Amino acid sequence: MSHKRIPKRKAAIAVGSVAALGAAALLLPNANASQTDSASGDTPKTFKAAGVSLVAKQLASQLGDAFAGSYYNAEKQQVVVNVVGDDSKVVDTVRKAGAVPNQVHNSTATLQAAAKTLRTKATIPGTAWSVDPKTNEIQVSADRTVTGSKWNTLESTVKSLGSGVATLKKSSGTFKTFVSGGDAIFAQANGGGVRCSLGFNVTAGDGSPAFLTAGHCGVAAKQWSDSQNGRPIATVDQATFPGNGDFSLVKYDDPNTQAPSEVNVGNGQTVQITQAADAVVGQQVFRMGSTTGLHDGTVTGLDATVNFQSETDPGGVDTVTGLIQTNVCAEAGDSGGSLFTQDGSAIGLTSGGSGDCTAGGETFFQPVTTALQATGATLGAGGAAGAGGAGDQSGAGAGAGDQSASPGGQQGAGDQSGAGAGAGAGAGEQSGAGAGDQSGAGQQSASPGDQSGGAADQSGNAGDQSGSGVGDGSGLVSSH
Repeated sequence: MSHKRIPKRKAAIAVGSVAALGAAALLLPNANASQTDSASGDTPKTFKAAGVSLVAKQLASQLGDAFAGSYYNAEKQQVVVNVVGDDSKVVDTVRKAGAVPNQVHNSTATLQAAAKTLRTKATIPGTAWSVDPKTNEIQVSADRTVTGSKWNTLESTVKSLGSGVATLKKSSGTFKTFVSGGDAIFAQANGGGVRCSLGFNVTAGDGSPAFLTAGHCGVAAKQWSDSQNGRPIATVDQATFPGNGDFSLVKYDDPNTQAPSEVNVGNGQTVQITQAADAVVGQQVFRMGSTTGLHDGTVTGLDATVNFQSETDPGGVDTVTGLIQTNVCAEAGDSGGSLFTQDGSAIGLTSGGSGDCTAGGETFFQPVTTALQATGATLGAGGAAGAGGAGDQSGAGAGAGDQSASPGGQQGAGDQSGAGAGAGAGAGEQSGAGAGDQSGAGQQSASPGDQSGGAADQSGNAGDQSGSGVGDGSGLVSSH
């Protein structure tokens, strides 16, 4: 691709149409489905998932310490609000807001204290935890590398929290970052190829066109191209990884680049992204990535902490906090890709996880609202496409500081307490090299293979590149 063609290119999120058909069948017929308040008074109302965070914020402010989180009952389209104690006034307040009160044992303060204990005593590589308001507990996961004394330490720490505070489970995979992704972007670093995904197009604080992607991509390389061996078209402006998040703001080098705010779900279909929204436990979400296409699932936890095995220190741990936990599958090659809803809300950026799209697994995402606030960007097109607005971003929280002590940017999704802070460098490994067939309308389908490693490994060396590429990309289409 020549440099002269770049301004004409519409930078969008694309995915092979064949891979996307399964989830698209769920997504597209309901894209404009409406849900309306079906009742008045104290009868529970029906809500869109996007409206849950606003209701939760209002009730959190009104209920104070009695408020213990919320979640979305997708089947009944209702907001469930957890309350501590049996104060009839609290229950009445919840009902008058159209929500369903749910009496629970654990207060927000209790869960915050438990998360702090986990951070202090059990920050072990291969572990993760998040708050699940459906169970009113902290869900603690350990991947297959956590064995022996490490498992014993984790198990004893969970037990020390008391009955009904936390639940421990084993994950069959290994927690790692998922480098590569949706509308593939490419970089060269230290003699090796790096592939990530364009997450969402945005407008930077200075009005220039830009996009969000994973932070471990932004610290792996400074300049990015839209083709495997093409000239750079964008430069990293800000990157956060590890620590309090996993996000990067990357500015297009040409200020006239058109950057539409949409997701291409394949087969000529696109979903317009109109706003950023906080994740809500129980809501259906869709993830797009170049390796595995379009997949759907639900949000299962908030304020997640993931402790990756450090690639720079054999005995170290690389911790990322403030993430969204889901049961959506992902694989190496999906990192940085978009997590969104059928009504066009941008929710997250693919960070890492375990498992695959054959056996299933769990994937963690950087909240978009937090990334927007931290970078000063707004959701929408930049440059020649016009400065897009940020949409409804009232749910964006601070997303900074010690997230074991406060819900941070996740407050809008139910004021959930959760993960602890940490430090370290990226994790993962590079496992593939090779290229596919590029035949879409200006979109690059070929890739250097599956590079499941995080920034630390990529910036150091090319790793093990014995795998194969993602294959034929003839189903890719342009945004228009």
